[in-house]
Amino acid sequence: MTSMNNYALRLQTSLLNELRQVAKEEGTSINQFINVAVAEKLAALRTESYFRQRMNQADKEDFLTILEKAGTDVILAGDELPPE
Repeated sequence: MTSMNNYALRLQTSLLNELRQVAKEEGTSINQFINVAVAEKLAALRTESYFRQRMNQADKEDFLTILEKAGTDVILAGDELPPE
């Protein structure tokens, strides 16, 4: 079982009121809503960090070489850009 900890969280009254309403609409507890929101934010930040690390490891010349090869195939039916 996952261990749990308590953390006293202070929210502005307007945020807490909105949180109560949205959690109720979603059919979940405030605690669960906050847990999911924090998990989503952490995932987004870690994803950004991961791509920054990958970007810093990239070789610009290799990238340009690959890019030069792009777009040489004939466009297949259904892959066309929509008319403007």
